[in-house]
Amino acid sequence: MTDPTALPGRPRAGALSGQATARAHCVLAPNPSPMTLDGTNTWIVAEPDSDLAVVIDPGPLDEGHLRAVIDTAEQAGKRVALTLLTHGHPDHADGAARFAELTRTPVRALDPTLRLGGEGLDAGDVITTGGLELRVVPTPGHTADSLSFHLPADRAVLTGDTVLGRGTTVVAHPDGRLGDYLDSLRRLRVLTVDDGVATVLPGHGPVLNDAQGAVEFYLAHRAHRLAQVETAVEAGHRTPGEIVASVYADVDRSLWPAAELSVRAQLDYLGEHGLIDG
Repeated sequence: MTDPTALPGRPRAGALSGQATARAHCVLAPNPSPMTLDGTNTWIVAEPDSDLAVVIDPGPLDEGHLRAVIDTAEQAGKRVALTLLTHGHPDHADGAARFAELTRTPVRALDPTLRLGGEGLDAGDVITTGGLELRVVPTPGHTADSLSFHLPADRAVLTGDTVLGRGTTVVAHPDGRLGDYLDSLRRLRVLTVDDGVATVLPGHGPVLNDAQGAVEFYLAHRAHRLAQVETAVEAGHRTPGEIVASVYADVDRSLWPAAELSVRAQLDYLGEHGLIDG
C-alpha cells in the first residue's frame, strides 16, 4: 500500500466524511465516478461556538444527501444559514435549489444564474455568517466561474475542483482556460506562502495536509503536460484526439473525453503564446 504521506499534498488517510478541521466538516455525496472520485465533498463550515453554519457545494440533486447535510449540521447544534457554490458543475450545484428550499437559505455564487436571493460573490468578498470568516478567492480555469474559499482561522482553503484530493483536474475547455488556471494556482501558492495556508479541503478526494506541496505539484504537472502536448504537435499529431492518444496513453480511456478538453485548452494556450502555429 502506498504511504499517503509520500503522495503530492500528503492526502489524509481515513474516511472522507467527518470533521476535517476545527471549523470544517465533510459530508460525502453518493455520486462516485471516474470524474468525481469518491463523490462530491459537501462542506459544512462554522465557528465552533456558533449556532449558524455555511454549506459549500450541496452537491447533486439527491434528496437523501441533502437531508444528511442538514441532519449533520443540526446534530452539531447548528442551523444552515447560507449556501455557497465553488462553481456550477452539476455534481456541485444541481442540489442547490432544493437545498435552499429545505433550509430557506440564499445561494451565493459567482454565476448569476446560480444565485438564489440576489446577492452574488466577487473577489475579495468576506463571508461573516455566525462569526465565521471566509474570504472569496477567484480561481478560474477549471471553469470560468470557479471560486475557492480561504478559511484563515483553520489555515485552510476550500478549492472545489481547482485542486483535488487525488489526481489532477480538467481544464474544461472552452469555458475553462489554461492561462487562467495557471494564474489561479499561483494565487493559491501565494496563500500558502504569505498567508500560512497549510490544508486543502477539496471538492473531491481526501483532505491534503500539505497545501503548498499540492499546488507546486499541480504547477509542475501542468508544465509537464504542456511540454508533452507541444512535443506531440511537433511530432505531427494535429487533432486533439490524436494528441490525447499519444500523451494520455497511460490514462484510463474513460477519462480521455475529459483529457481532450484539457488538450484543447493547452492547444489554445500554446497558440496564444506563439509556441505552435495557430
